[in-house]
Amino acid sequence: MTNRISHWIDGKNWAGVAERTGEVFDPATGEVRALVDFAGDGQIAEAVDAAAAAFPGWRDTSLAARTKIMFTFRELLVARKDELAAIVTSEHGKVLSDAAGEVQRAIENVEYACGAPQLLKGGYSENASRGVDVYSLAQPLGVVGVISPFNFPAMVPLWFVPNAIACGNTVVLKPSEKDPSAANFIAELFAEAGLPSGVLNVLHGDKVAVDGLLTHPVVKAISFVGSTPIARYVYETGTAAGKRVQALGGAKNHMVVLPDADLDLAADAAVSAGFGSAGERCMAVSVVVAVDPVGDELVSKITERMAKLRVGDGRDPDSEMGPLVTAAHRERVASYLDAGVEAGARLVVDGRDTGVDGGEGGFWFGPTLFDHVEPGMSIYTDEIFGPVLCVARAHSYDAALELVNANPYGNGTAIFTNDGGASRRYQNEVEVGMVGVNVPIPVPVAYYSFGGWKNSLFGDSHAYGPEGFHFFTRTKVVTSRWLDPSHGGVNLGFPRNV
Repeated sequence: MTNRISHWIDGKNWAGVAERTGEVFDPATGEVRALVDFAGDGQIAEAVDAAAAAFPGWRDTSLAARTKIMFTFRELLVARKDELAAIVTSEHGKVLSDAAGEVQRAIENVEYACGAPQLLKGGYSENASRGVDVYSLAQPLGVVGVISPFNFPAMVPLWFVPNAIACGNTVVLKPSEKDPSAANFIAELFAEAGLPSGVLNVLHGDKVAVDGLLTHPVVKAISFVGSTPIARYVYETGTAAGKRVQALGGAKNHMVVLPDADLDLAADAAVSAGFGSAGERCMAVSVVVAVDPVGDELVSKITERMAKLRVGDGRDPDSEMGPLVTAAHRERVASYLDAGVEAGARLVVDGRDTGVDGGEGGFWFGPTLFDHVEPGMSIYTDEIFGPVLCVARAHSYDAALELVNANPYGNGTAIFTNDGGASRRYQNEVEVGMVGVNVPIPVPVAYYSFGGWKNSLFGDSHAYGPEGFHFFTRTKVVTSRWLDPSHGGVNLGFPRNV
């Protein structure tokens, strides 16, 4: 009997009969492992109504009580992190070590949200005018929507949901229909931690569910991560409906390697950042920019390392790279290889020829390397979102910088060099939101914020960290005058925060 994955609404699994469902695959075998319910108008209304009904009580819940629930959720998540990693691997395909790393970064974001009492403190100016005090309050927005992608089914929801909840909002989470189970697992852990029913709801589905959240008049804000075309659509549709929107889009991340760099370090980094999670990362290195004269040697070192990678079932501890998430996505990635060759790039390693340790029906695609890639080629311009690494050549630092800055994306970039002056100049001049210096995937720690520039971000707020708390609150300023003092009588008991 096929497993069923349904919505989580008002603190329980939805028990109705869905008009539409989608298939959830095991990427390593190609077999259908579950059916997921797709939301229609009725389920969208149920989820938003549940969140709206829970909001007044949750908004007025003390910071102490909210924080206690967040700490309890954090403990439960740590205790069951291996279970969540296994769920991610079973539906996404990434190897267990990668899934475990994703969950660990998610835990760090939860830990940041545990600091809500400190992060939500306002300002206070005593006696701004005679007998007048002025102070600011950070208050929640109401019902907020979170739309997360398939590539990080645990981490990305936990970029947004803990912060939104800690700030006093209620949430409707719409995860990817490709790997939906992690979202339900997270909702169940929150319920076990004591989160009241309706504060977090999970709505499964496709564009119908997305549009339902984008246009629903009760939803005040939307957080989204996905491809740039969809991010633009989410931003334009949501803002046209009067919502606050942060929409994080796609990327084409460049790693610049200067002639003085440690080429072994650079080659290790290029392989790790290009092929980890089968390239299904918005922070994956897609383009290595080799500055003359290191190109040939660097390509040789990268090729040597690629030959040793083991592609196989993500549940096998010996596997280093798993399959792609669906058969359709595999075919899309494969289509770029012929296009790259036809455009004149040199196909150094063809991932279609890679041997794998896994089921014959799995969505396998091995590490692929192109050399002498030019900016006009589709393998350069498009976000392939697979294990395809391109090497472009540049004759100087200035030419490399110009190549990076001319790209319409501005998510992440890295520079590999032993020259402190060059790296300092690069971080100042490059038009990209996240920069690594001898670090290939510069994803910020939880107490900074994640987000790119240009076509990698729509809206003016990055994810999580300080900007995350700012996004999920609005400021109210109070000007106050009290003419007579008052008190509540004598109480010798120790004051309690309740």
